[in-house]
Amino acid sequence: MNIVVVVSANAEWKVIKPLFPEAKIEQSPFGEFANLTPFDGAAGATQGKLDTWHLTLFHGGWGKISAAATTQYVIDHFKPDLLINLGTCGGFEGRIERGTIILVEKTIVYDIIEQMTDGEEEIAFYTTKLDLSWLPRVLPSPVWRGLLISGDRDIIASDIPMLIKKYNAVAADWESGAIAWTAKKNNVRTLILRGVSDLVSLNGGEAYGDYELFIQRTREIMKKLFDQLPDWLSAIEKVEQGYRGY
Repeated sequence: MNIVVVVSANAEWKVIKPLFPEAKIEQSPFGEFANLTPFDGAAGATQGKLDTWHLTLFHGGWGKISAAATTQYVIDHFKPDLLINLGTCGGFEGRIERGTIILVEKTIVYDIIEQMTDGEEEIAFYTTKLDLSWLPRVLPSPVWRGLLISGDRDIIASDIPMLIKKYNAVAADWESGAIAWTAKKNNVRTLILRGVSDLVSLNGGEAYGDYELFIQRTREIMKKLFDQLPDWLSAIEKVEQGYRGY
């Protein structure tokens, strides 16, 4: 199985690179990437657990433009059987707990502003429902399954009541909507797992104005996601091989 793991934000990429000390970092037109080949004798514990699979790590860049462009690039150049996006998101306080891992089933690009009509057609066009029927019946780690909304902006505190009322949203990020939309257009299996790094309420965001806190939380979330990734890949592989119970 040929797998590409896209990591979007610069902060996310920065904190995962030390997990793969023996990886050979290469350069694409969009960002850095590394091919992890099976049994390449990696020194890093995380990389060692992932050496069973043909896996490429790719820095996809932050925001919808980079996310869409790099998703198409990795599909065209690496032809993945499975595209995975691991990253962080901001949660709505009182709706979801910090540290929760979201298994994204649906994305909505919510920051489209259309003033000639009500904008519902445009929002619907960029809404993506992911087919996850190929996942195991019993998931390998605890997740919250559901919607993640995306926009080229941090969560604006005053928007939260509207986002809850309109979309029943619990969290938001910058890239998932573009990744999911582009991958689905290419009919590529996609797994998006995003961890809630910080919470936002009507009073503001706990990481707003505190970048060091965001980096710390990002490091925790990304390590957790990569520690769990071998279990996800093993479970997916067992489904493909027809193991009973999966």
